[in-house]
Amino acid sequence: MPSHRIFQAAAAAAAVVVSLLGGPISPTASASATVAAKGSGFVVSQWQFEKMFPGRNSFYTYQGLTGALSAYPGFANTGDANVRKREAAAFLANVSHETGGLEFVVEQNTANYPHYCDRSKPYGCPAGQAAYYGRGPTQLSWNYNYKAAGDALHIDLLHNPSKVEKDSTVAWKTGLWFWNSQPGAGTRTSHDSMVQGKGFGETIRSFNGELECNGKNPDERNDRINLYKKFVAMLGTDVGPGNLSC
Repeated sequence: MPSHRIFQAAAAAAAVVVSLLGGPISPTASASATVAAKGSGFVVSQWQFEKMFPGRNSFYTYQGLTGALSAYPGFANTGDANVRKREAAAFLANVSHETGGLEFVVEQNTANYPHYCDRSKPYGCPAGQAAYYGRGPTQLSWNYNYKAAGDALHIDLLHNPSKVEKDSTVAWKTGLWFWNSQPGAGTRTSHDSMVQGKGFGETIRSFNGELECNGKNPDERNDRINLYKKFVAMLGTDVGPGNLSC
């Protein structure tokens, strides 16, 4: 999971983030996006998604994301419109950071692959010692996380971990599993942090608090924050209450 390593976001993307924070969203563009979002049933329209991730890997489709929403119907669907938008923006900001703007489907450091098999678990690593490397929007890793996510989603990921890099909807579902059910390095899930008004900073803590909070790795932490600021602006809201950082 994200707490086991840091993925570097592209410097160019960070520069784009800074440049986009200064100006307001066009009312016409905002209105068009709202109509499109209503059509999909998700607070982020396909047009907005494509603007957020112009250089994404084609694997990460908007249809895959919206197809995964049924696994966690409370995601970006709890609270008022601003809360829903902030939660969607927070999730997408974190996965953007984890994957370099949705560029990477699998973990890039192949030397790490054999590391993610915990043989102390009774179910072992039936797909192989090196089969449980980081995949998908939250870079799901370790045999026990594949089992837990698969059990929750009713998909046998312990025996078939490659589904997370072959099926876009499955990949997005694993990201939503982490977001909605795992506190990670934090004290609550990222979903709860956003709908309870605890702030975006608490989602950073859940994703990689051991390495990015309390003054550690400020560039990594600030990249997540800048992406969040960019995305909430695109969705026509603000950063909301609570702690922006951790």
